[in-house]
Amino acid sequence: MATNSLIDLKSLSPKFQDLYAKAKDFVENDCIPAEKVFAAQMGQNENRWKIIPPVLEELKTKARSLGLWNLFLGRDYGTFGAGLTNVEYGLIAELTVTTYIYIFYNVGRSSLAPEAMNCSAPDTGNMEVFAKYGTKAQQERWLKPLLNGKIRSAFAMTEPAVASSDATNIETNIRREGNEYVINGRKWWISGAGDPRCAVYLVMGKSDPDNSNRHKQQSLVIVPADTLGIDVVRPMQVFGFDDAPEGHCEIVFKDVRVPVENIILGEGRGFEVIQGRLGPGRIHHCMRCIGKAERALELMLARVTDPSKRTFGKSLSEHGTIVADIANSRIEIDQSRFLVLSAARKIDQVGAKGAKKEISMAKIAVPNMLLTVVDRAMQAHGAAGISQDTPLAGFFVRARTLRYADGPDEVHRNQLGNNELRRAAEIVERMKMQKAKSDALVAKL
Repeated sequence: MATNSLIDLKSLSPKFQDLYAKAKDFVENDCIPAEKVFAAQMGQNENRWKIIPPVLEELKTKARSLGLWNLFLGRDYGTFGAGLTNVEYGLIAELTVTTYIYIFYNVGRSSLAPEAMNCSAPDTGNMEVFAKYGTKAQQERWLKPLLNGKIRSAFAMTEPAVASSDATNIETNIRREGNEYVINGRKWWISGAGDPRCAVYLVMGKSDPDNSNRHKQQSLVIVPADTLGIDVVRPMQVFGFDDAPEGHCEIVFKDVRVPVENIILGEGRGFEVIQGRLGPGRIHHCMRCIGKAERALELMLARVTDPSKRTFGKSLSEHGTIVADIANSRIEIDQSRFLVLSAARKIDQVGAKGAKKEISMAKIAVPNMLLTVVDRAMQAHGAAGISQDTPLAGFFVRARTLRYADGPDEVHRNQLGNNELRRAAEIVERMKMQKAKSDALVAKL
């Protein structure tokens, strides 16, 4: 990693330094060696949707014994989490995914470190929702087992029939009947819904579609995964991979009934909740992207300095285009890291709502950076770069997916551009004033 060249880790809390050192050792000496074991235990047939490889549970037990558990829950979450700042957790998130190796089967892939430390999506965001907005009863039933790594969860918002990048478009209906909510709708790309441990969904739908305030029409409800009327239709494929055992599933909710106590925060407050859920999570995704980019560059450096890989009488590292690609990758990774750490620090200072600009910039720039860096590394590997023999193809798929997840580039770019445009009137007035002063000074000549 190159993190130490950008930030003085010793300037951060002693607690962070201890956890960082443990996380680095755990990932290097436990998670990486376990990857092939995980693949062997999981297999390649239909059982991969039902099997949780024992090696993963062994890693979780060790991570918890080391205190590497629920690190994503920061200081705002009291006793629920480790109490790290967003900057501190961001650095650990990058570390855990520097070796976030995807293992490709005919149809699947795996990543061990985040789940081993109970810091993997979508559970992280859902735990944040329960911790920040849940009632005591909701926290007892759902947050506690999630924090203990006993169950997993899914977040059901995206729908196939509408443009879900605008969350106010969703059509799933949430209707109150007496002491129950009745849910009808179709969702897709629901990550984690295929996992046999998935015990609960957070479902976003419209409870008040006629409300004049489009951001008060939605509610978020807790739906146990074993509730009658839920049909997990199919796993969606990502560039041909179905991501077993978790999957990104299409789900139909037909007359699904849950008690009114399953509402999160209250009717009409769903949009408020999801905005609170997504802010820090976007930064976590970005730090993981930087970890992948570092890993891709390391693989590239190893490849181009391999003495057996020579073209036109030279080692690959002697070609100017390769050297330029390495230099550009180093620049772009470090630029992205600065951008993300700036956003994380702003969240620490003023909260996610006050850091919208910084979050949007990072969310746009970092996945695109990862795509570029991985593409260079793939090119340096030749055909091996798109095969199952390196994690590069998986990194590329994940990076491309993140240009949609948690808001597509276009939404963040539009928000960012409009925020900048709001400064235009003040800028124009200042320029007029400067011109008037300049003209007055010239007139005195």
